[in-house]
Amino acid sequence: MAPIVKMTGIEKRFPGVHALKNVQFELEPGEVHALMGENGAGKSTLMKILAGIYRSDAGDLSIDGESVELDSPRAAQDRGIGIIHQELSLMNDLTTAQNIFIGREPRKSFGRLDENALNRNAAEIFASMNLNLDPKANVGSLTIAKQQMVEIAKALSYKSRVLIMDEPTAALNDAEISELFIIINRLKAEGVGIVYISHKMDELKRIADRVTVMRDGEYVATVGASDTPISKIIAMMVGREVNEEPVEVPDLSEAEIALEVSGLSRGKDIRDVGFSLRKGEILGFAGLMGAGRTEVARAIFGADPRDGGDIRVHGKDVSVTTPHDAVAAGIGYLSEDRKHFGLATGMNVRDNIALASLDKFTGRGGVLDDDAMRKTAQDYIRKLGIRTPSDIQEVRLLSGGNQQKTVIAKWLLRNCDILIFDEPTRGIDVGAKSEIYKLLESLAEEGKAVIVISSELPEIMRLSHRIAVMCEGRLTGILPGGKDTTQEQIMQLATQREAAMQPTGETP
Repeated sequence: MAPIVKMTGIEKRFPGVHALKNVQFELEPGEVHALMGENGAGKSTLMKILAGIYRSDAGDLSIDGESVELDSPRAAQDRGIGIIHQELSLMNDLTTAQNIFIGREPRKSFGRLDENALNRNAAEIFASMNLNLDPKANVGSLTIAKQQMVEIAKALSYKSRVLIMDEPTAALNDAEISELFIIINRLKAEGVGIVYISHKMDELKRIADRVTVMRDGEYVATVGASDTPISKIIAMMVGREVNEEPVEVPDLSEAEIALEVSGLSRGKDIRDVGFSLRKGEILGFAGLMGAGRTEVARAIFGADPRDGGDIRVHGKDVSVTTPHDAVAAGIGYLSEDRKHFGLATGMNVRDNIALASLDKFTGRGGVLDDDAMRKTAQDYIRKLGIRTPSDIQEVRLLSGGNQQKTVIAKWLLRNCDILIFDEPTRGIDVGAKSEIYKLLESLAEEGKAVIVISSELPEIMRLSHRIAVMCEGRLTGILPGGKDTTQEQIMQLATQREAAMQPTGETP
């Protein structure tokens, strides 16, 4: 079968960066071709060339065997190439139909908008995707999963034969991912070629036909998804073997209890939750989307009010009604949305690291000791392996993994004994994930008490000494970590809608 897309010898340079070096890629009709690599591998740059956003400096791009130059996104769209970016580009105050056809609305005589034709055209696209979506519904009222479907519908409205999906499942739960995969399989059957970019390795076996791996701007290999072990793909991505074996569970029965929570409640979101956490322990929180894991973390940290419950730190009752109270008690919280709640993205690495500890650097008259801040920031950059040109690099320019390390540095500088990590590796590539895992393990070995909330079961099982499972605001069980717990056991507890708390494993 002849490829729809064939890219050979692609080169791209930016000032001081050789982003793509002699890269090749091809896509066949009706194929899901996964494009894998660490952050900075060149995946997005290559796809932006295919989508007409960038122009290559050298190499050849062929569509249906014809060499072409795509000098704009419109030129790519005219060739049937659509791209769905990780950050959705919809307008919440417009309807689904208006978002799909913005700038291309059907018109009546004298240029008047034909609202009926607009909604009818959108309904036809939704019907072709077997989607139950209202053309008149405001996009802002839809779930992230439905918004993702609107983005796909918008791309298909250009009669796209090539669809580029960049991290399409990053914000979706398991049910929504399954819904998306049904749509993808339907598009495959219609001959649409799909380029699928994701950091979630488990998705490869479910959805991809072939996998192309890139590393440091270069092509590594193309392999079959079904007959290539995940471990081999990871090794190609990072240039080394990555250990994904479950953590060895230490004996912490004599360790001090750092955090005790009892009777924690907040409406229907949190229902009488209680647990303990020892020094040196990593306690994982698992559950389906909406189970209440993040709500528990935010209530403990004082970010959200609670209706009831007691919090004890190192055996003493503490009153936590604000994040300031939590920090004073030695609790640090790394939000799942690090860009909005963990970082000041317009500031540099140095200032972000110092942000929660400015009192340490404030001298007489409230003047900050910039030299002390610089030395401290450089120390943490070195200690945590933060890859940045300097401590005054804007944090928004760092990769996801290095942004996460910057947030961790902020709370380590604050000397928090209890650290809550909410989705610590969301949007982070597999190599950086491995580094974050090692960092969390080293924090536990130093005696920090660590909570990890994650939607990825392999991650929870890889890291946790014990696993607390939630369903609909309730704690339905605590399982031992390590090799003795299976995904099936976790999912059984995650779906026990009216189950009482099971005491199994409450103390290590």
